[in-house]
Amino acid sequence: MSYQVLARKWRPRKFAELVGQEHVVRALTNALDSGRMHHAYLFTGTRGVGKTTIARIFAKSLNCERGESADPCGECAVCTAVDAGRFVDLLEIDAASNTGVDDVREVIENAQYAPARGRFKVYLVDEVHMLSKPAFNALLKTLEEPPPHVKFLLATTDPQKLPVTVLSRCLRFNLKRLLPDQISGQMHHILGAEHIEYEEAAISELARAADGSLRDGLSLLDQAIAYGGGSLKADDVRAMLGSVERGQVLGLLDALAAGDGAALMAECARIASFSPDFGSVLDDLAAALHRIQLTQLVPGYRPDANEGGDTALGALAERLTPEDVQLYYQIATTGRRDLALAPDTRTGFEMAMLRMLAFRPGDDAAPATATGGQRSTPAAPPRAPAPVPSTQPPARPAAPPAAAPHPQPTREAAVAAAPVQRMVDNGGLPDWEGLIQRADLRGPLGQLAQNSALQGRDGNTLILALQPTYMHLAVEPIVGQIADRISDVMGQPIKLRFISDSHGATHTPAARAAVARGEAQSAAEASIEGDPLVQALKREFGARVVPQSIKPFES
Repeated sequence: MSYQVLARKWRPRKFAELVGQEHVVRALTNALDSGRMHHAYLFTGTRGVGKTTIARIFAKSLNCERGESADPCGECAVCTAVDAGRFVDLLEIDAASNTGVDDVREVIENAQYAPARGRFKVYLVDEVHMLSKPAFNALLKTLEEPPPHVKFLLATTDPQKLPVTVLSRCLRFNLKRLLPDQISGQMHHILGAEHIEYEEAAISELARAADGSLRDGLSLLDQAIAYGGGSLKADDVRAMLGSVERGQVLGLLDALAAGDGAALMAECARIASFSPDFGSVLDDLAAALHRIQLTQLVPGYRPDANEGGDTALGALAERLTPEDVQLYYQIATTGRRDLALAPDTRTGFEMAMLRMLAFRPGDDAAPATATGGQRSTPAAPPRAPAPVPSTQPPARPAAPPAAAPHPQPTREAAVAAAPVQRMVDNGGLPDWEGLIQRADLRGPLGQLAQNSALQGRDGNTLILALQPTYMHLAVEPIVGQIADRISDVMGQPIKLRFISDSHGATHTPAARAAVARGEAQSAAEASIEGDPLVQALKREFGARVVPQSIKPFES
């Protein structure tokens, strides 16, 4: 007798044998026991979670010779024929290879005939989303009103591709990805029944590698048993999967916590000696960081000793700050994504680890920028905003008052002082909002200008206050282009100097425009609420006004 792979040999034949999916089993069991069955069911979910298996068990339950129930006998001619894949009234259609309208028409024409052997003719359409649009259209009428002896069971891994008209005609069941504990539990059961020796850590590795799919997990189990010569050892499984022992991943974190670059590179070299899948190593590292963060932030959480060690993770949770853990996790996941862009995967992996080390703050370190964001530590005092490059030299602070008469500080010095002082008298300054309109500043130029407030003028230089949020726009060539256009409008050479000011938001053209829009919106809503007809509708019919539906009139 030829060898039968574990995924087929141990395919569930009753609802009670299914792993997970209790919500689906409960609904189908109640429907079968009460006789309240729909004519079309849709099972969705990732590969290997039980979609086709549930459909076959459902077909057995409908046609079992001992009666229609949620617990088919599994021994009668009908049940054994379904299990063997030769029951004539269970028609399995692979939509991936039978996508055309002619294939569906054949199904529709055969549906009108009574079952040859059972009580129901069951159509199981796998990967139904692969059908063409004409095929779906041909199926719709029969799917909505099939003959009483026909049941449709549709399965798909991509329900988003199904037409709404099909979804609305089916009862939909979303099958969940299985947890590693559920997959490892089934592996324990199978290995015990098959009398195969195993190591606990090997099962844990396989359950994680299955990625939520029991079928994939059993296929890996088959492969691992063959790789180990009939037994299941952790080292063999790791070699087969290209993974590393969890303790080695914790060694990386230990070197990072110590800030020891030499030790970190030694750990990277030791891991590389196993020729691992470096993407999986980064996945394991991210998973360890996740458990460390849970230890730090969730009271009462205790990591599973089988998945990395309670003591080791607890020690790392004390040595690393929560902010570091978040940063390392981000770098690990980003590095995983960017491995394909590296010269080779080992280089990409080592650069991810070095990035973690580079952004580890020292005792006196200033905040460092990582992946586009800033991070700071309690020991590092906040820094003032960096000066923005401009065409003028940096402004000097106003001189302190002295006993002897002293020249008054220039307007430039007053504006450059922190915080920037408001000018009470704007006499002599041009109308900044009018200049923007006349210069027709749009796009990035307009965004920078509209969010700036004119604070003063020093000769031919206009001094503009800008919120720190928009300081990244105040760079060349944008500043130069705005200055050129303002110069054309004013008829004289003009230069611009931008000063960071977090208090000037209400003085900008953009802020005034926002206030005007808010006032117009409030006036429009008040006008609608005060309208006699609207008041009558609310009073007589209980109507209400949806605020978001009201827009002020724009001339």
